[in-house]
Amino acid sequence: MKRRKFIAYTGAVAGYSAIPHTSLASTKSAIPSYLSGYEKLYKKDPRAASLQWFKEAKFGLFMHYGLYSILNRGEWVQLKEKIPVAEYAKLKKQFKPTKFDADFITDLVLEAGMKYINITTRHHDSFCLFKTKHTTFNSVNSPAKRDLVKELAEACEKKKLGLCFYYSHGRDWRHPHAPNNDTWAGSARPDYKSKEPAYAYGKDHDLNKYLDFMKAQVKELLTQYGPVAAIWLDGIAVPLSKKGRKKQSPRHRNNAREFHAQELYDLVHSLQPQVLVSYKQGLLGTEDFFAPEHRARGDLGKVTEICSTLQKQRWGCNKNTTHIGTDAAWKKLVKARKSGANLLLNTGPLPDGSIHPKDVKTLKAMGKRIASNGFPESK
Repeated sequence: MKRRKFIAYTGAVAGYSAIPHTSLASTKSAIPSYLSGYEKLYKKDPRAASLQWFKEAKFGLFMHYGLYSILNRGEWVQLKEKIPVAEYAKLKKQFKPTKFDADFITDLVLEAGMKYINITTRHHDSFCLFKTKHTTFNSVNSPAKRDLVKELAEACEKKKLGLCFYYSHGRDWRHPHAPNNDTWAGSARPDYKSKEPAYAYGKDHDLNKYLDFMKAQVKELLTQYGPVAAIWLDGIAVPLSKKGRKKQSPRHRNNAREFHAQELYDLVHSLQPQVLVSYKQGLLGTEDFFAPEHRARGDLGKVTEICSTLQKQRWGCNKNTTHIGTDAAWKKLVKARKSGANLLLNTGPLPDGSIHPKDVKTLKAMGKRIASNGFPESK
């Protein structure tokens, strides 16, 4: 991969250390609105206050939204259908979230009895829903010309909701130096029949360039949008394969260390001391909480959040699947609470950014049931 190509992709990347630290993100002098009521503990230990808040929050909304939503076939459509990078990039011209309404979303969350929102700021396709200096592949640079993360952050701050940022760490299907299938496990990239011209291979591939890109973007997320409740990382199968998770062999542990995850965690905590860090079921074990999919497999020995979805297939909107109703959603909440975990319940907004009507109906009904019966008991 020639230097000229790489710079064109990243939008003339500057060093992430040069990003200014804005006053919006200063949580050392002001208590985040979502931590109202935890002031005393916050003054002693911001992260402890966040953990206490998180355990008592119990219920949150997950949102998978991005370019893949336009195709309405799930968030893994680029990988599963082996869509070339240049072809997939054309979707940016069609990105028009005319009905993405942060006020409606946050009001729905409150009505559902939820205390926080987690949005996909950047999924595996590398498209960003926020303003970034490190790639032109973002919503502000699309026909929408909108920073959806900013809109949601402002609404959450106003309504005292915690805002969590999903960020794809292990997988990226666009960046030249992201993990390759021939080097890392876990379907890191689409299995194209021939070499993808956007990717760097062999000696030209430098994982550290990708890691620097990620650090720079995480720093933007923590310095542009005010107080953040959590950074929620995804793609764990790549830095640590399924086989590695079972046996924890030295080879796989070394593989995980290549990704410098602890350095990223430390950066997060240095920028906003109250921010919690998660990486699914735990990459290093130093995460603030674990977030396995659908169920907790035994006692994880740490604060836990189970993520599940209102669709039967996929997390991003999928016209080929069905949506569960209130009783099925309630069973998910009961199951999570019985294991002492929060439930992060996902909706995949439609191509125009609106929430699927069936999901709106279910979430409102969940709120009424919680208001009437309270939350299911925990262990």
